[in-house]
Amino acid sequence: MQPVVVENIVKTYPTKKTVVNALRGISFSVDPGEIFGIIGPDGAGKTSLFRILTTLLLADSGNAFVDGFDVVKDYKQIRNRVGYMPGKFSLYQDLTVQENLEFFATIFDTTIQKNYDLIKEIYQQIEPFKNRKAGQLSGGMKQKLALSCALIHKPSVLFLDEPTTGVDAVSRKEFWEMLHRLKEQGISILVSTAYMDEASLCDRVALILKGEILSINTPKGVTDEFKNPLWAIRADEMFRLMNAIKADPSVESCYPFGQYHHVVFKTHENNKEKLEQITQKGKYTSVEINSIKPNIEDCFMALMKE
Repeated sequence: MQPVVVENIVKTYPTKKTVVNALRGISFSVDPGEIFGIIGPDGAGKTSLFRILTTLLLADSGNAFVDGFDVVKDYKQIRNRVGYMPGKFSLYQDLTVQENLEFFATIFDTTIQKNYDLIKEIYQQIEPFKNRKAGQLSGGMKQKLALSCALIHKPSVLFLDEPTTGVDAVSRKEFWEMLHRLKEQGISILVSTAYMDEASLCDRVALILKGEILSINTPKGVTDEFKNPLWAIRADEMFRLMNAIKADPSVESCYPFGQYHHVVFKTHENNKEKLEQITQKGKYTSVEINSIKPNIEDCFMALMKE
């Protein structure tokens, strides 16, 4: 049985002037013991999807099942079987670390001692501060506490809505290492993120934009679908260089990427020569041109353009 199944889910938010289409008939499924990533920018529909799957929001149409239970008819069973970590820190900030964890354990009719082995590796990192109020914790510590509370009842499916937003790079790395260890314990994990580099840490990803899924594949599968030549170029006067490259009819797209511009060509012919001609004509200096392999963000940009 697949732990998460989504079938043609539609969600809209009416406003005074228009209707916002948050989810436009999306469908996918998650395999047992899989880390499945929902990857997309802010406003793509990730949070609406997670709230529907955790029974906090009703879809306009479509069906969704978690552990075989219908998210509408069987919401009580689902709430007892899933862990949910929302994007915004939502624990009681005036309670201590220990009190928050005990509170969530009590809600699910369990104890910290009963499931301590599941959260031990995570909780040990914040246990020295167990008497500190949650509102006084750092971002990384809040993240670990929220994850501990989401796991304390030993859920079969874990929903993490942008769990690493605003967290430092070291804490992000540690967090993903923890997720892979949780996966080894048989927990299926659905995680959303706006960080494209985190897509490679998932088993499979769904790229989502404006409520529509652009692609579902393994991270390698997504990049393998990128067929056009891709080049990285930098020089002085990067903005002028970007406009000059975009003006070339053989160029599919050109966009900034760190210290470089990533350039996609429509054909495979003489691409480096064309870039060299552009830089020579514009009399650019400190020019560097390299043929590169696409990453998830390059693929996302290409799918957006399509």
